[in-house]
Amino acid sequence: MIADKGVRHTREGYAAALLELGEKDSRIVVLDADLAKSTQTEKFKERFPDRFIDCGVAEQNLMATAAGLASTDKIVFASTFAMFATGRAYDQVRNTIAYSGLNVKICATHGGVTVGEDSSSHQALEDIALMRLIPSMRVVVPADYYETREAVKTVAYEDGPFYVRLTRPKVPVLFGEDYRFDLGKVKKLRSGGDVTILACGLMVHKALEAAEELAQQGIEADVIDVHTIKPLDKEGILASVSGTGRVVTCEDHTVLGGLGGALAELLGEEMPLPMRRIGIRNNFGLSGTSEELVEHFGLSPHHIAEAAKSLCG
Repeated sequence: MIADKGVRHTREGYAAALLELGEKDSRIVVLDADLAKSTQTEKFKERFPDRFIDCGVAEQNLMATAAGLASTDKIVFASTFAMFATGRAYDQVRNTIAYSGLNVKICATHGGVTVGEDSSSHQALEDIALMRLIPSMRVVVPADYYETREAVKTVAYEDGPFYVRLTRPKVPVLFGEDYRFDLGKVKKLRSGGDVTILACGLMVHKALEAAEELAQQGIEADVIDVHTIKPLDKEGILASVSGTGRVVTCEDHTVLGGLGGALAELLGEEMPLPMRRIGIRNNFGLSGTSEELVEHFGLSPHHIAEAAKSLCG
């Protein structure tokens, strides 16, 4: 059974990491785009007002300002919603930050359809793919509060740009205070020899629930937390899938270019295997509760289990 450790926002983990970093290192600077309450960077603003800049509803300026500060040896965290960080400011992210290899950590919240009632204008379904495509950009999608907290503390001291994608709703807590984040290495959460389920972000818990449903039907699943989409842990992934011979990927994102796309590319080159991708298929988002949209778009644990069963049948 999955241990019940409660639920927390990944955004809380982000805020906790920023406060810890800010206490220890005066180079830490945080920027936001008039969304500090939602992204929870307001906690850093309250503690370190001289190292916080609200750039207003002007994400292009936010990214350009972040780049300028990074060029003066600052470690810059740039925050807004995922849709605006990756869509509205793509030129500045690509050409100003990444092309120059600047030390900017883009930590975007409100990714995926689970943003809910804010509808398709605010539901970033392509952001992981957009960031994956940029040379020098690393992409991290943590699964819970603790993984977020430790991931943010890690990327702060990895040179160069990062994209860290967080969610709006609270998610189940999977880890604890002793959690260690290992950049670029997958984390196996459950072992099974019949199928490998690889997930990122809030879909990790749903993958674990799906594995329990499958176990009741005699199908045992490997469940892998792929918190680092780029660079991808090829060895860790291939070690699992070579044992099961079947693969299901799960993400609150389009199946094109994100986790599912990255795994399809890897397996197509290294180890072609039967595969199913759980995610959004050629659709924009809709308005509804997170739970309604998860069900509508086929992202629930039951949908994951059915995809796995179709491979094992």
